[in-house]
Amino acid sequence: MDMPLLNAYLDSLGTPSFRTGVNFAQAGCSITPAKPTSVSPFSFGLQIKQFFAFKNKVTKLLSEGDMHSRYIPQQDYFSEGLYTFDIGQNDLAGEFYSRTEDQVIASIPTILLEFENGLKKLYDQGARKFWIHNTGPLGCLPQNIALFGKDPSQLDELHCVAKHNRAAKLFNLQLHALCTKLRAEFDGASITYVDIHTIKYSLIANYSRYGFEHATQACCGYGGPPLNYDGNVPCGHTVSLDGKMVTAKGCSDTTEFVNWDGIHYTEAANFHIASQILTGKYSDPPFVDKMPFVIKPRF
Repeated sequence: MDMPLLNAYLDSLGTPSFRTGVNFAQAGCSITPAKPTSVSPFSFGLQIKQFFAFKNKVTKLLSEGDMHSRYIPQQDYFSEGLYTFDIGQNDLAGEFYSRTEDQVIASIPTILLEFENGLKKLYDQGARKFWIHNTGPLGCLPQNIALFGKDPSQLDELHCVAKHNRAAKLFNLQLHALCTKLRAEFDGASITYVDIHTIKYSLIANYSRYGFEHATQACCGYGGPPLNYDGNVPCGHTVSLDGKMVTAKGCSDTTEFVNWDGIHYTEAANFHIASQILTGKYSDPPFVDKMPFVIKPRF
């Protein structure tokens, strides 16, 4: 879209520009409050508190004149801005380590209630444009295939972990229903639900058609094909394994890979996903007729 990437809220030292927006996302965070065993303490509720702290700080700085205007958004950006959300995958993924599939599925309403409460807080303080991604095919991540896919009977036709994908689909059904409900409750708001799952699953199913050579093999990992993933040797790390030092290195051409490190997608895959999102076909409501951007090929 030829727009700048958003600077991270926690990277506030020095003079980063938040003029066009701010990013509160954190690696490994969840919708539900973090537990002592969580990967990240920055759960959704805490991110919303950070947003309110940011808004209060901006309001104070704006009241002091124009000296900070190069670095901070204008006051009306808070009501006119687009609030984007892509969260929930870590809640599901984390649950599978200690719970059955039925227990994970039973936890989905609780997860989404927490999400709904956060959205309501944002709406109550003036947010009106909500852009909500559903969650991707969790069972197609090399990390989950390596850990939960040792028994071939647990895999689907794409060699993804079937129970993880079933849970992701049920989460998405309930998230879609929540978006429909909130449209009726949030007067004057625009709520766009984006079907990331269909885009990502189609990419993994038809990877060669889209110019990729590896669908569920990590570019940056250890162990070689078919997954090139070892949970003991994360991307970029050097560890002692069976008495020798080994390093998880990046592949020579990331554009051949859908998956980067066993969990996240490569830049090339994300570019494909973004270009599909911006067709408007995967959104509810769809926005095909209003599409203002021409996507320039990058890979």
